[in-house]
Amino acid sequence: MQALIAVILPVFLVIGAGYAATRRGLFPDGAVEGLMIFTQGFAIPCLLFRAIASLDLGQEFDLAMLIAFYGGATVSFAVATAAARLAFRRTWPDSVAIGFVGLFSNSVLLGLPITERAFGPGALAGNYAIIALHAPFCYAVGITAMEIARSGAGGLRGLAPRVLRALFRNALVIGILLGLAVNVSGVRVPAPVNDAVDLMVRAALPAALFGLGGVLTRYRPAGDMRAILTVTACSLILHPAVTWGLGRALAVEDAAFRSAVLTAAMAPGVNAYVFANIYGTARRVAASAVLLATALTVLTAWGWLSLLG
Repeated sequence: MQALIAVILPVFLVIGAGYAATRRGLFPDGAVEGLMIFTQGFAIPCLLFRAIASLDLGQEFDLAMLIAFYGGATVSFAVATAAARLAFRRTWPDSVAIGFVGLFSNSVLLGLPITERAFGPGALAGNYAIIALHAPFCYAVGITAMEIARSGAGGLRGLAPRVLRALFRNALVIGILLGLAVNVSGVRVPAPVNDAVDLMVRAALPAALFGLGGVLTRYRPAGDMRAILTVTACSLILHPAVTWGLGRALAVEDAAFRSAVLTAAMAPGVNAYVFANIYGTARRVAASAVLLATALTVLTAWGWLSLLG
């Protein structure tokens, strides 16, 4: 209970404040859009730039941890996709979009603040290592599967340029790549620039959580409840469970193990809906699963934290 009160509830109270303010008209929908553009396009990329620039790449890019996390993500994607196709008789494009919901954890807006509150700022190195590969991995898997689903084997023709265009238009990926460039080159960031980045970083997570609450007012759980519940279970239970099993089998070090399991246990990110919206398929399932899973994370994250001790 202490973990729920001290670690998880503050994060969801900020999300809830954004949700309530937007629902009651105190924070206009246009302001939500602007806040999310600021956080997703500028503040969070600054956060990732600073974190990756100072990360000990040799120490923190633990291959076993990454295999555990992304192995769990891949299993979750495969099971959700297969369930949508075989059990719920959805089309292949629908099934891939639903599978993407099980693949894409909210590693930044939920994973970072909950891990930090649970284990302190020094526990985030593993999170940042996962995040550095998260968007590239998930979009590569999702776009490849969707193009094959839509076009058959012919969909692979010209696939690499489409994946690269999608990645290099993503501000989070740009922030990560700039951080990697600074890290590898050893270039010192001038003090005024570093201070300016710090100012942006301080605003990133609180503003993003408040904005996330506003975004969630747009979604309504409606219809397709079996598919919604299945992909929610894949995201909140199957992904972290597989990550846990692989992490123990591969003897992942404790701090990295906690980062991997907690990040895997987070609800699908809003990008799961964005992906479905881009392809115009399974949007209702994706939107509803993001809303439902985000609400349930209050309880499921508490359970995983209890198991992690």
